[in-house]
Amino acid sequence: MGCFGFLKSMMFLFNGIIFLAGVGVLAVGIWVKVDKGSILSFLQNLDGAPSDLKQVLNVGYLLIALGSVLLLLGFLGCCGAVRESKCMLLMFFTIILIVFIAEVAGAVVLLVFKGLIQSLISQVGVNIVETVKKGYGVDKDVTGLLNALMDTLKCCGFNNYTDFTGSPFSQNATYPSQCCVVTPCLKVNATAANVTGCYPALVKWFDSNSVVIIGVALGIAILELSAMVVSMTLYCQIKAKGS
Repeated sequence: MGCFGFLKSMMFLFNGIIFLAGVGVLAVGIWVKVDKGSILSFLQNLDGAPSDLKQVLNVGYLLIALGSVLLLLGFLGCCGAVRESKCMLLMFFTIILIVFIAEVAGAVVLLVFKGLIQSLISQVGVNIVETVKKGYGVDKDVTGLLNALMDTLKCCGFNNYTDFTGSPFSQNATYPSQCCVVTPCLKVNATAANVTGCYPALVKWFDSNSVVIIGVALGIAILELSAMVVSMTLYCQIKAKGS
C-alpha cells in the first residue's frame, strides 16, 4: 500500500468513526424529542437524580444539531476519500477550517478581552438576578433550569442566596433547599451556610480544571489540523492524477 492508499484508508477510517458517532448522537437527539415520557421516567429512576429533570430534555435540539454536523463531516470525508471526489474533500476541508478559525478567534477574544467579557457577564448576571426575582417559584422553566444548575454545581443563586430575596419563592422567608445545609431553608440558615453562588462556582470549576480544558482543546485542534492536512493532501494528489 502506497502513501496515497494509506491516506485514503486513514481518511475513511477516521471519518467512518465520525459518521457513526454522528448517527448515534442524532438518534439520541431525535429519541429525546420524540419519546420524552420514557426518557424522563428512566432518568427519574436513577439514584440521586435531581427533582427537575425536564430541563435535560432541552438538550435534544443541541444533540440533533451536533449529530447532523458530525454526520455531514463523516459523509464528506468517507465518500470523498473512497470516490476520490475533489469536491467533497474540498467541502470537508472548508468546514473543518471554518470551525478551526472560529475556535481560534474565540480563544483570542477570551484572552484579549477577558476584562470586557467579565464585565459583560456581570451585566448579564444583573438581568439573570432580575429574572430570578420575578420568575423563580412561578415560572416552571426558570425554576427548573436554575434548580438543575444549582443541583449540578452545588451552588445557590447566580451570586448567592440574596438573589432570591424579593422573589415569589421567598415570600414566606424561605430559600431553595440548595442554599442551606439544613431544612427548611430559612433566611438565618441561608446566611449561616453561606453557599457559593453559581457564577463563582463556575469560575472556580474552570480555574481548577483549566489544565484539562486546555489539553482537550489542544487535542481537538490537533485532530482538526490533521484532518485538514490529510484531506488537502488527498485533494492535491487526486488533482495531480486527473491532470
